[in-house]
Amino acid sequence: MAPPVDAATRKRVLRVVFVSLLLDLISFTFILPLFPKLLEFYRNVEAPADDAALPTKTLLSSVLGYLNAYKAAFARPIDSRYDIVLLGGALGSLFSLLQAIASPIIGRLSDKYGRRTALLASMAGNILSVLLWVVAVDFRTFLASRIVGGLSEGNVQIAIAIATDISDTNSRGSTMALIGACFSIAFTFGPALGAWLSTIATVAANPFATAAGVSLFLIVTETVYLYFCLPETLPSLTKTDTTSAASTKETTAPPAPLQKTNSHFLLNLVHMTFLLFFSGMEFSLPFMTYDLFQYTSAKNGRLLGFVGLVASILQGGVTRRLPPLLSVRIGVLSCLVAFVLLARISTVSGLYLAATGLATTSATVVTGLNALSSFEAGERERGGKLGTLRSWGQLGRGLGPVLFTSVYWWAGREAAYAMGALGLVGVSSLVLFGLKTPPGSVKPKAGSTAVTGEKKEL
Repeated sequence: MAPPVDAATRKRVLRVVFVSLLLDLISFTFILPLFPKLLEFYRNVEAPADDAALPTKTLLSSVLGYLNAYKAAFARPIDSRYDIVLLGGALGSLFSLLQAIASPIIGRLSDKYGRRTALLASMAGNILSVLLWVVAVDFRTFLASRIVGGLSEGNVQIAIAIATDISDTNSRGSTMALIGACFSIAFTFGPALGAWLSTIATVAANPFATAAGVSLFLIVTETVYLYFCLPETLPSLTKTDTTSAASTKETTAPPAPLQKTNSHFLLNLVHMTFLLFFSGMEFSLPFMTYDLFQYTSAKNGRLLGFVGLVASILQGGVTRRLPPLLSVRIGVLSCLVAFVLLARISTVSGLYLAATGLATTSATVVTGLNALSSFEAGERERGGKLGTLRSWGQLGRGLGPVLFTSVYWWAGREAAYAMGALGLVGVSSLVLFGLKTPPGSVKPKAGSTAVTGEKKEL
């Protein structure tokens, strides 16, 4: 099969996707190192521990009341400082579960009305979400911001669908790696920048308004850029713009049957179970460093920046050259090693060694799974299939933080990460023995014209 678009158009669209997604993800990562202090701020304002303070009935005080009832169910006493851990896990879970609901819908809408239309609609929701964070002087408004953001965050899956629309089978893996590189670069600079912006006080009632305001500026800039620069890439819409009879005849002809290698169910299952454990580790990391090493937001930002930097190097130099399945296998095994290390570390050097495993995982697994899923979907169903894959992943990401932090809270760090390592053994088994390599995902060797010909016809 020939490439869906000419090389110049593909390059231009990829540049737009890369720049817009980078702006989006840098904005998104601002909040990650701020969660512990941000939630402490709202707790101190709305549910102070000082007995002399007048009791007030707020949404946050009600939530903390439920948390206290939950704590009472445990056999051993739980220190109140862990309220922030579980509250943060609950908010992370809520955001991801809302994405699990919205992702298939956004994907199907992009298949029907076009990638550009769906992406701009998603951006409108993102702008509203960040605007609510800017004015969030109370926990209720901040919660509304997370709800709106969870329901409207469709940028990543639509970017992946666009990349699939404009790539042939031989270039798809490297194209997905380019999108993965956006994540890595964003995690290199976004958390550290967010932590620094949180030190600049501009609104007394919301000390995080500066970070939120810069995030809003980036999101608005991204939206304007997409509106003027992103063309439509959905094949069923772009082909109807051609006026030649041959093009019309080709468009109405049924597409060639798709050769499938892996079932979508198995890919979705791997995505969900992997993110169930990975997201728990990822979300608990700032709390663990706060508990074990008394890390501040700035130090957590530097740690996440290190993860992003290593992942960026891997994405640019290694991942884009690997077949997607090999990329996934390397990533899940690296994640297993990171879990084992985090269960036992007692030094900062050990923490950064585990973070290197986390960076390897970040650079490989989700990128590889997206590429594998794209090989199993036809052009008229890509948005829906990729949206469903993301939905299963977000279900795992939604359940992971609250379940993992609950175990962390109840049984301690060692037990929580040992449980995660055991879960990754199961995920690794699925990846190593269940998934197979799609024929089109392996680049032909240079000079092998016969093989190249076969690949292009798949």
